[in-house]
Amino acid sequence: MATANDRAVLRSLFHPNAPFGGILAEEEGEPQSVPEEEGAFDPQLLEQATALEAQGVAAAEAGDVDGALRRLDRAVQLLPERASAYNNRAQAFRLQGDVASALKDLDVALQLSKGAGRVACQGFVQRGLIQRLQGHPEEARRDFEQAARLGSHFARQQLVLMNPYAALCNQMLAQVLKELSSPREGPRPEASLGEE
Repeated sequence: MATANDRAVLRSLFHPNAPFGGILAEEEGEPQSVPEEEGAFDPQLLEQATALEAQGVAAAEAGDVDGALRRLDRAVQLLPERASAYNNRAQAFRLQGDVASALKDLDVALQLSKGAGRVACQGFVQRGLIQRLQGHPEEARRDFEQAARLGSHFARQQLVLMNPYAALCNQMLAQVLKELSSPREGPRPEASLGEE
């Protein structure tokens, strides 16, 4: 059974545009529209593939990564030209520890999406995270820049965190705020007045 922390990590992987801990307030009330590229697929196959994808994500969130991969494999087989299933399967591969397969699927998702739209944004974020964890900061930065251009607030946050000057400024600001919020030790003004 997945813990709350596990679910939060999975949520951040499968929904990288949302900040850690939840969905952006402005996105909560938005109706989910069908992306333009989705209209190019047979509606019945699209419905089946979308259902398999949702089942795969749910299985991964429940800790059943093997079950997630089986469902996501079927979604890819059903509509091999649809980017979304590759993107989600990449995360299941990553959870399984198969980073090479995850990166391969992210590359396919980005190619199929032509680097545009929601799936591309997610793919760039997710590939950037893997690159960063693997110690490839320049590749991660390029992916986060692409995702930021596509509207990812999370990618912008990652770019700020990766900027050494921004990190130093944030550290200095935190120190100043800490000093301002904590009372200083030392002589009290009343004691000074009584001593004169």
